[in-house]
Amino acid sequence: MMEPDPVTRPVASETIPRPIPVAGLEYRWYHKVYAVLFVTFCLEIGFFLLIFPWTDHWDSNYFSWLIPEWHRFWQNTYVRGAISGIGVINLYIAFVEAFRLRRFARQ
Repeated sequence: MMEPDPVTRPVASETIPRPIPVAGLEYRWYHKVYAVLFVTFCLEIGFFLLIFPWTDHWDSNYFSWLIPEWHRFWQNTYVRGAISGIGVINLYIAFVEAFRLRRFARQ
């Protein structure tokens, strides 16, 4: 019988290093407050950017009248949709972070 190839020969378990146990992360109260404030901020900004471009107040905002030639640009539905899209992204971030709040739960 032939001896197995030295490359494929099993290694003794004494030579394999054992993983070092690492202590879990310890969250303090300010981590939790920061996470809740971040979720609240993203929700508020998201809803504002989603709704405001489609209200009547959008026509009379400061940036719309800063340069009169840009008034048509601000009235464009694609621009309004893009700003609402940024609001949707903020809402998505808020919901993802809200689900990640479970990391603060004690196990």
